[in-house]
Amino acid sequence: MQALNPDRPNLPRVMIVDDEAPLARLVAGYFEREGFEVAVAGDGETAIAQMRQWDPGILVLDLGLPGVDGIEVCRTVRTYSDCYIIMLTARVEEVDKLIGLSVGADDYMTKPFSPRELMARVRAMLRRPRRHVQAGQAAASFGRLTLDAAGREVFVDGRLVDLTRTEFDVLAALASRPRMVLTRRALIDEVWGDGWVGDEHLVDVHIGHLRRKLGDDPTEPVFVRTVRGVGYRMGPGE
Repeated sequence: MQALNPDRPNLPRVMIVDDEAPLARLVAGYFEREGFEVAVAGDGETAIAQMRQWDPGILVLDLGLPGVDGIEVCRTVRTYSDCYIIMLTARVEEVDKLIGLSVGADDYMTKPFSPRELMARVRAMLRRPRRHVQAGQAAASFGRLTLDAAGREVFVDGRLVDLTRTEFDVLAALASRPRMVLTRRALIDEVWGDGWVGDEHLVDVHIGHLRRKLGDDPTEPVFVRTVRGVGYRMGPGE
């Protein structure tokens, strides 16, 4: 782990976790040149311990770590941190991408990747638009689902549903225009920002995980409806 700089606490912080030291140093250099405060860890146990202490806003996390792997690191970090998580994987099988995102990652990139593209995605995340919430604005209800935008909370049948920041933002984007079908690109622009680049099917993964958490059967949706060939909208299926 590289030394941290306690005298510059206001800089954006990023932790890079990868057992390939040359790659980790390369990526760290890109972030440092962009003005981030950077820490590097080579294994999952160190990363978990340092995340608790340092509380960065961005975690760049390799899936294939020795010992405690990236999946377990992601699960653990999500119990105490709402940071943005980008998963790195050398495995191209779709199942690895889905597993990574299902435990709370916001995005993924497959190796080899361009550090410049990684930086572009991070900058897009940090520019995420936030809707203005008026004081006293009422929560929105969709049958058994209630979305409180001001409190950033979602309830189903009165039970609080634990969503990641990205999952909440996807649902809030749909709920803000319940009669409108939003394409993948529209959701990406709304949630990830218009500077985001990558696979637009990332949206499908987050929709799938949202449905699992909400108890929404995709074959007979109650909350999030798929409009084939177009995108998604709030409301029951036909």
